Amino acid sequence: MKSTFNHLFIFFVFINFQFTSCAQQQKSTVKKTVKEIQQLKTGADRINLYLSKLKGKNIAIVANQTSVLEVLQRAEVAPNVMGAKLVQFHLVDYLNDYNGINVKKVFSPEHGFRGKEDAAAHVNDETDIKTGLPILSLHGKSKKPSQEQLKGVDAVVFDIQDVGVRFYTYISTLHHVMEACAEADIPVILLDRPNPNGHYIDGPILETKHSSFVGKHPVPVVYGMTIGEYGQMINGEKWLKNGIQCDLTVIPLENYTHDYQYSLPIKPSPNLPNDKSINLYPSLGFFEGTTINAGRGTNIQFQIYGAPFFKQSSFSYTPKSNEGAKYPKYKNKLCYGKDLREVEYLSAINLEWLIDAYKQTPKKETFFGKTFTIHAGTEKLQQQIEQGISGKEIKNSWIKGLNEFKNIRKKYLIYK
Repeated sequence: MKSTFNHLFIFFVFINFQFTSCAQQQKSTVKKTVKEIQQLKTGADRINLYLSKLKGKNIAIVANQTSVLEVLQRAEVAPNVMGAKLVQFHLVDYLNDYNGINVKKVFSPEHGFRGKEDAAAHVNDETDIKTGLPILSLHGKSKKPSQEQLKGVDAVVFDIQDVGVRFYTYISTLHHVMEACAEADIPVILLDRPNPNGHYIDGPILETKHSSFVGKHPVPVVYGMTIGEYGQMINGEKWLKNGIQCDLTVIPLENYTHDYQYSLPIKPSPNLPNDKSINLYPSLGFFEGTTINAGRGTNIQFQIYGAPFFKQSSFSYTPKSNEGAKYPKYKNKLCYGKDLREVEYLSAINLEWLIDAYKQTPKKETFFGKTFTIHAGTEKLQQQIEQGISGKEIKNSWIKGLNEFKNIRKKYLIYK
């Protein structure tokens, strides 16, 4: 096992050998250049920083399909010649197979352990076929681990890829896990991951009266923090119930900055299939609370938007039932709209598409749904659009709140 974890030794001895690859979920090599390996390691990859904290303990893991780590291992590349390869494991498999660590159970967030369930869908508990471990849903009967579920657990490991958007619910799951563990006096070890939208901060600040699982905290839509930094902010701002604080340890990324353009190797949920969808999600996510389809029921989710009542145009599509969207808006109906796949990389929320869709809607009183306010975090955005205020003016109204948030955010940054 010592040679497995001695990354630096293997790296320098075998630097001239090529890394190979295969596609198995549990154990596979990954195509990466030497330069990429030097540049960035996730918290999960930095096993030497957290394995010692887990040895001899009963642990629970909060995970989904994105919870993978990469380990540099010896490999025979030719007869009598040794090289090195980067091998990928799922965190649950890796820790479950590691001597001295007793994995007791797994908790899964929205979309389930395998990341295939519809948005907002009730997810049932299950048993992992491979390990036999119980998988307890945090998007089913409850969104918070119960004290009974945590009984006998010495530590909880949290490792889920976030996308840095307030209404993406993995940070709400983190809140509930931290709160339950604080109440049970159980430490949380959070394995940090890059934020693909970490390069900017934008959007209205959530008003606490609109707090929900779709947005719990007074932060902007795009908050520019990794999930590890965000966990520190939850603790430091005493946002957990009754102001309690969690015994939280963040295993940091190596060689990361907020400007690092990170391409997610595994899609974080069914309807964010690629980098373009993740980059457009903060802008198009507002459509979730309207009568507009934002690509659910297609394979280009959050890269297009439309509706049957839009003016006929050169671009059209028909939403169909598919993985992650069994009942999309306007299922089997022809929608006209806009294709945004050629839009340049965004570093700010674009409100023009939301305003355009509102203007194209004949019955404007039906445009905004019940969930729009909880996505926006405020009633003001709907009111401003209804009043015909321009996108630029709306964004100017956010400046004061964003500046105040930035001052709070500074206290919790790991990656300056």
